[in-house]
Amino acid sequence: MTDTILAHLLVPVANEDDAKATCRELDSYIDDETETIIVTHVIEKAEGYMDKAPLEARERQAETVFSIVEDYFDDGPRIRRELRYGTDVVDEIVAAAEEFDVSAIGFTPRPGGRIREFLTGDPAYRLLTESHHPVVAFSTDEEGDR
Repeated sequence: MTDTILAHLLVPVANEDDAKATCRELDSYIDDETETIIVTHVIEKAEGYMDKAPLEARERQAETVFSIVEDYFDDGPRIRRELRYGTDVVDEIVAAAEEFDVSAIGFTPRPGGRIREFLTGDPAYRLLTESHHPVVAFSTDEEGDR
Protein backbone atom coordinates (compact mmCIF):
# COMPACT_ATOMS: atom_id res chain seq x y z
CA MET A 1 0.00 0.00 0.00
CA THR A 2 1.24 3.47 -0.82
CA ASP A 3 1.36 6.54 1.39
CA THR A 4 0.61 9.15 -1.26
CA ILE A 5 -2.38 11.39 -0.67
CA LEU A 6 -3.51 10.67 -4.23
CA ALA A 7 -3.46 6.86 -3.99
CA HIS A 8 -7.25 6.48 -3.85
CA LEU A 9 -8.74 9.70 -5.12
CA LEU A 10 -12.39 10.70 -5.38
CA VAL A 11 -12.93 13.21 -8.19
CA PRO A 12 -16.35 14.82 -8.64
CA VAL A 13 -17.23 15.94 -12.16
CA ALA A 14 -20.31 17.98 -13.07
CA ASN A 15 -20.51 17.81 -16.86
CA GLU A 16 -18.55 17.14 -20.03
CA ASP A 17 -16.54 20.39 -19.95
CA ASP A 18 -15.72 19.87 -16.28
CA ALA A 19 -14.60 16.28 -17.00
CA LYS A 20 -12.24 17.44 -19.76
CA ALA A 21 -10.77 20.27 -17.68
CA THR A 22 -10.42 18.03 -14.63
CA CYS A 23 -8.61 15.36 -16.67
CA ARG A 24 -6.14 17.93 -18.03
CA GLU A 25 -5.38 19.31 -14.58
CA LEU A 26 -5.40 15.96 -12.77
CA ASP A 27 -2.98 14.46 -15.29
CA SER A 28 -0.11 16.55 -13.94
CA TYR A 29 -0.77 15.42 -10.35
CA ILE A 30 -1.14 11.68 -10.61
CA ASP A 31 1.75 9.25 -10.89
CA ASP A 32 2.43 5.52 -10.61
CA GLU A 33 1.35 5.57 -6.96
CA THR A 34 -2.17 6.67 -7.87
CA GLU A 35 -4.05 3.37 -7.79
CA THR A 36 -7.70 4.35 -8.16
CA ILE A 37 -9.67 7.39 -9.26
CA ILE A 38 -13.31 7.24 -8.26
CA VAL A 39 -15.08 9.52 -10.72
CA THR A 40 -18.21 10.77 -9.01
CA HIS A 41 -21.15 12.39 -10.75
CA VAL A 42 -24.14 13.54 -8.73
CA ILE A 43 -27.57 13.87 -10.28
CA GLU A 44 -29.17 16.54 -8.18
CA LYS A 45 -32.79 15.85 -7.35
CA ALA A 46 -34.95 18.85 -6.56
CA GLU A 47 -36.89 18.14 -3.38
CA GLY A 48 -40.50 19.16 -3.91
CA TYR A 49 -39.83 20.66 -7.35
CA MET A 50 -39.65 19.41 -10.89
CA ASP A 51 -36.20 18.22 -11.92
CA LYS A 52 -34.15 20.36 -14.31
CA ALA A 53 -34.10 17.70 -17.02
CA PRO A 54 -35.50 14.19 -17.51
CA LEU A 55 -33.66 11.58 -15.47
CA GLU A 56 -32.76 9.56 -18.56
CA ALA A 57 -31.03 12.56 -20.15
CA ARG A 58 -29.07 13.23 -16.98
CA GLU A 59 -28.03 9.58 -16.75
CA ARG A 60 -26.83 9.72 -20.38
CA GLN A 61 -24.81 12.81 -19.50
CA ALA A 62 -23.27 10.92 -16.57
CA GLU A 63 -22.33 8.08 -18.93
CA THR A 64 -20.62 10.58 -21.24
CA VAL A 65 -18.77 12.17 -18.31
CA PHE A 66 -17.51 8.78 -17.13
CA SER A 67 -16.41 7.83 -20.65
CA ILE A 68 -14.42 11.05 -21.04
CA VAL A 69 -12.39 10.28 -17.91
CA GLU A 70 -11.96 6.59 -18.75
CA ASP A 71 -10.76 7.39 -22.26
CA TYR A 72 -8.36 10.07 -21.04
CA PHE A 73 -6.74 7.79 -18.44
CA ASP A 74 -6.92 4.65 -20.58
CA ASP A 75 -3.35 3.65 -19.66
CA GLY A 76 -3.41 5.17 -16.18
CA PRO A 77 -4.84 4.25 -12.82
CA ARG A 78 -8.00 2.20 -12.39
CA ILE A 79 -11.11 4.32 -12.95
CA ARG A 80 -14.21 3.54 -10.93
CA ARG A 81 -17.61 5.07 -11.72
CA GLU A 82 -19.82 6.35 -8.93
CA LEU A 83 -23.20 7.76 -9.88
CA ARG A 84 -25.14 9.25 -7.00
CA TYR A 85 -28.52 10.89 -6.62
CA GLY A 86 -29.35 13.47 -3.98
CA THR A 87 -30.68 16.88 -3.08
CA ASP A 88 -27.26 18.20 -2.01
CA VAL A 89 -24.26 17.59 -4.26
CA VAL A 90 -21.64 18.30 -1.58
CA ASP A 91 -23.35 15.94 0.88
CA GLU A 92 -23.25 13.19 -1.75
CA ILE A 93 -19.56 13.79 -2.50
CA VAL A 94 -18.66 13.69 1.20
CA ALA A 95 -20.77 10.54 1.68
CA ALA A 96 -19.03 8.83 -1.24
CA ALA A 97 -15.62 9.74 0.19
CA GLU A 98 -16.62 8.19 3.52
CA GLU A 99 -18.11 5.12 1.88
CA PHE A 100 -15.00 4.37 -0.17
CA ASP A 101 -12.52 5.60 2.48
CA VAL A 102 -10.58 7.57 -0.12
CA SER A 103 -7.17 9.08 0.55
CA ALA A 104 -8.40 12.48 -0.73
CA ILE A 105 -11.07 14.35 -2.65
CA GLY A 106 -9.65 16.17 -5.67
CA PHE A 107 -11.41 18.70 -7.84
CA THR A 108 -10.86 21.49 -10.32
CA PRO A 109 -12.55 24.67 -9.04
CA ARG A 110 -15.22 26.07 -11.31
CA PRO A 111 -15.82 29.79 -11.55
CA GLY A 112 -18.95 30.97 -9.84
CA GLY A 113 -20.55 34.29 -9.20
CA ARG A 114 -20.10 35.81 -5.77
CA ILE A 115 -23.82 36.36 -5.36
CA ARG A 116 -24.57 32.72 -6.21
CA GLU A 117 -21.91 31.55 -3.77
CA PHE A 118 -23.27 33.87 -1.07
CA LEU A 119 -26.82 32.61 -1.56
CA THR A 120 -26.11 28.92 -2.07
CA GLY A 121 -22.79 28.42 -0.30
CA ASP A 122 -19.42 27.89 -1.93
CA PRO A 123 -19.16 24.16 -2.76
CA ALA A 124 -15.35 24.19 -2.50
CA TYR A 125 -15.52 25.73 0.97
CA ARG A 126 -18.14 23.22 2.03
CA LEU A 127 -15.95 20.34 0.82
CA LEU A 128 -13.08 21.68 2.91
CA THR A 129 -15.15 22.13 6.05
CA GLU A 130 -17.51 19.16 5.87
CA SER A 131 -15.20 16.35 4.73
CA HIS A 132 -12.96 14.37 7.05
CA HIS A 133 -10.72 13.59 4.08
CA PRO A 134 -8.01 15.84 2.65
CA VAL A 135 -9.23 18.00 -0.22
CA VAL A 136 -6.93 18.81 -3.14
CA ALA A 137 -7.83 21.64 -5.53
CA PHE A 138 -6.17 21.15 -8.90
CA SER A 139 -5.01 24.38 -10.49
CA THR A 140 -7.03 25.59 -13.43
CA ASP A 141 -5.63 26.59 -16.78
CA GLU A 142 -4.64 30.22 -17.19
CA GLU A 143 -6.80 30.79 -20.26
CA GLY A 144 -10.01 30.28 -18.30
CA ASP A 145 -11.62 28.26 -21.07
CA ARG A 146 -13.98 26.60 -18.62
